[in-house]
Amino acid sequence: MSRKIALAGLILVMVAFLGAKTASAADTIGVIDSQGIISQHPAFEDAAKQLQQIAKQKESEAKAAADKETEPAEKARVVQTKRGELAREEQRLMKPIFDDCQEAVRVVAKLKKVTLVLEKASVYFGGQDITVDVVQQLKREATKK
Repeated sequence: MSRKIALAGLILVMVAFLGAKTASAADTIGVIDSQGIISQHPAFEDAAKQLQQIAKQKESEAKAAADKETEPAEKARVVQTKRGELAREEQRLMKPIFDDCQEAVRVVAKLKKVTLVLEKASVYFGGQDITVDVVQQLKREATKK
């Protein structure tokens, strides 16, 4: 009987120890609002304007090309092609912004000794919000360029 009590006590100590380890790991979780960070990137506004212009151009190109076609399947193919072109342009314009934001998150996380960064909207409770710090890092880097 005393062996069972000793074993139960050992299990409780191990659970308490593991619980303490988990709590200290929680202290190193950072959260960010990635959309907020991206929208505050110094180059975001220009990229958004360029994307609007490209989208209008691709839309008018798609409409003109589709109007020339008589087959519905061919019209759909033309529209789909223009959508693909727009998606590639969006990727081309936004990739440097995404890369800059990702690097800023890494720099801030390292400075603040954060080992895991999650999207703020996905976290119900806890975590250190480093969004403002990341935006400031982006702005510092932009002034260096």
